[in-house]
Amino acid sequence: MDDTNALFIQYENEYCNKSTDISRKINSAITLTGEAKRKKLTEVDGDIKEADNIIKKMDMEARSVAPERSKQLQNKVKEYKADLASLKEQLTKARTAVGNEYEAARAELGLGMDYASSSQAQRDRMLSATSKLEQSNDRLQTGKKLLAETEELGSGILANLAAQRETIINSRDTLHGADDNISKARKILTNMSRLMLQNKLIMFGIIGFLLAGIIIIIYFKVK
Repeated sequence: MDDTNALFIQYENEYCNKSTDISRKINSAITLTGEAKRKKLTEVDGDIKEADNIIKKMDMEARSVAPERSKQLQNKVKEYKADLASLKEQLTKARTAVGNEYEAARAELGLGMDYASSSQAQRDRMLSATSKLEQSNDRLQTGKKLLAETEELGSGILANLAAQRETIINSRDTLHGADDNISKARKILTNMSRLMLQNKLIMFGIIGFLLAGIIIIIYFKVK
């Protein structure tokens, strides 16, 4: 088992435990009332955000493996996303029930709908804004991680290119050195050829001189 699969399985176990805990807390919240119920649901809301982050990590790991394995892992991620969506729906229903209980309690105390609509609406808007901010922060963190990975990959490529460039420069210097040696050898061979030609000419001159001397000596003897 490679590191990626091991990490995915670790996230998978974390999500399963978190999902079970969320379901248990929602069922427990249903039996509560008032502030205790709202507190429990707020706690569940935090757990759901943690579960959502775990799924995002699982998704990233699923995309980083080979295509044939990635498809299988992404199918699992889809199942976990569907499970989390179901838990979110259960939480919404439980929170709606809390709102209904709250409205009923306000009505019993003789408070009008204007207070509830203004106060509750502000609270809902704050919760919505907080949720969007956290989602934006999650996307920013994911973007930073991808940027860091891209920078690391780019650094590795630049290092490889620098090494290849140095190898090419060394090869070019070696070729220049070989060209210089060939030029020197060509000059030496040219000088040797010239000396050999000079020696041949001198030798032929000596032989001609000797032959001329012999011919003269024979001429005078015969005469």
